[in-house]
Amino acid sequence: MSGKWPGGFINKTAPTVVGPTDGEGGSASGIWTLDQVADYESRGLWPARTPVRNLWSIGGYNATKQLGDGTTVNRSSPQQIGSATTWKTLSTSYYACKATQTDGTLWSWGNNNHGQQGNGNTTNVGTPTQIGALTTWLQFSGGYTFAMGLKTDGTLYGTGYNNYGQLGLGDTTQRTTFTQVGGLTTWLEVCSGYAYTLAIKTDGTLWSWGQNSSGQLGLSNTTNYSSPVQVGALTTWAKLANRMEFNCSSAIKTDGTLWVWGVNTAGQLGTGTTTSYSSPVQVGALTTWAQTAHGRTFMLAIKTDGTLWAWGQNYVGELGQGNTSAGYSSPVQVGSLTTWTSCSAAQSTPACVQGGKLYTWGNDTVGEQGHGNSGTPARNSSPVQVGTSTNWSLARNGQSATLALEVI
Repeated sequence: MSGKWPGGFINKTAPTVVGPTDGEGGSASGIWTLDQVADYESRGLWPARTPVRNLWSIGGYNATKQLGDGTTVNRSSPQQIGSATTWKTLSTSYYACKATQTDGTLWSWGNNNHGQQGNGNTTNVGTPTQIGALTTWLQFSGGYTFAMGLKTDGTLYGTGYNNYGQLGLGDTTQRTTFTQVGGLTTWLEVCSGYAYTLAIKTDGTLWSWGQNSSGQLGLSNTTNYSSPVQVGALTTWAKLANRMEFNCSSAIKTDGTLWVWGVNTAGQLGTGTTTSYSSPVQVGALTTWAQTAHGRTFMLAIKTDGTLWAWGQNYVGELGQGNTSAGYSSPVQVGSLTTWTSCSAAQSTPACVQGGKLYTWGNDTVGEQGHGNSGTPARNSSPVQVGTSTNWSLARNGQSATLALEVI
């Protein structure tokens, strides 16, 4: 769209931008003040700007090419991956990564020893490579050498290692291409752990399958399942973690309550104990939880007020409390900021976004924090900003590696 040149006085000292071409026969070229632009934007007459969406590897281990730069060299500082500017979602797992672009295409790279890339073979991939030609991919979640994907039509697919039935296909046979889980079109969200998967349907029910040695499926037993099984009878499940690790599960209900289950040896469930659970138990009584993420033996969460919380093991400062001497079995706030928008964790290195700034802390053995500490293992027990950019949208940790999305 374009707006008609309004004429009148232009403040030459004010910040200015180039105006659009007038579509009504007049001359609208030249310089427009920001006030004029804002006026036209408010009336829907200013052309919408397409955001630039860049993919970055922040740093870390790269032997299986999961940093996407075409090499196997470890990195300790951020570098942009490729020249595409239309990245939308990002999923990391154990040495493998997937991402979608705004056109709905799927791209994958990194480790592929069990076909987790979904490209029909078991060869590692060095740079983001398109998988198939479909433009209907919506969301992905990767576990240990397998991946689950969701399409816009509500269908669910799995590929990769399947020794515990973690693909949900009713067997334990490995796949190297994405294979549909049943025939349902009502899947809403999916999240994978080490060798198991959780998913929510559009009716608010929660389902799980795969390995269950620690009760991580939430089914009140330790039996493995190779097909989806409903967790309880509730229809109020709303949000899964952005990733899970080592048999500890979490989910948020529509009322904002947080529920956890699985292994709890380090207090990583946040229930105030180190008791493990094979069915969902509530964390406190709060109704303000918005999102969660799992590290190896700790968890992070953001509340609806924008505060960041952590609990579990703290050997290398992964809880962001400024120390490495104490773990916590109940949620403790990380700093006092109220503008956290994205949290992610893997192994012992969180990566979170606050006010468009990217912060990492915890372990930095192979430069995964992105602070330039290559070859010099370091630990930060409080959040440390990565670079100076204020345009970060989200970060995702893989196995000793970190990737992030920048939106400008």
